[in-house]
Amino acid sequence: MTDDQLYEQALAATAIAYPPHSGLHVGAVLECADGTLIRGGNIEFGSYGLTICAERAALATAIGQGHRTFTRIAVARADGQPISPCGMCRQSLVDFGPLDVVYRSPGGLVTVPITDLLPDAFLFGEDA
Repeated sequence: MTDDQLYEQALAATAIAYPPHSGLHVGAVLECADGTLIRGGNIEFGSYGLTICAERAALATAIGQGHRTFTRIAVARADGQPISPCGMCRQSLVDFGPLDVVYRSPGGLVTVPITDLLPDAFLFGEDA
């Protein structure tokens, strides 16, 4: 699957988002090492601190299904505007790296290693 196709899958995943407060539909598709694709959509709560981003929704679903190794994740806004993972998502993803992140930047579709998005990331144990 190409990066463009993975991004299109993330764009389709925006349909499962639940953003009753912001109206911002975000979708993500996490590609597992075995090729399985796991979708996630952002989930908003009245207390914004409890909100779950699409990337972490996909990651939690994948982990719940027994996946631990990932190759790429794509993230998209329903309106096609630029978006990249927030800091909390970057930290969550780097714990399972290395993996590439596919997203739309102001200059177009890009694929970036998670370590480039979060240089000098905080890591526990042997990976630190």
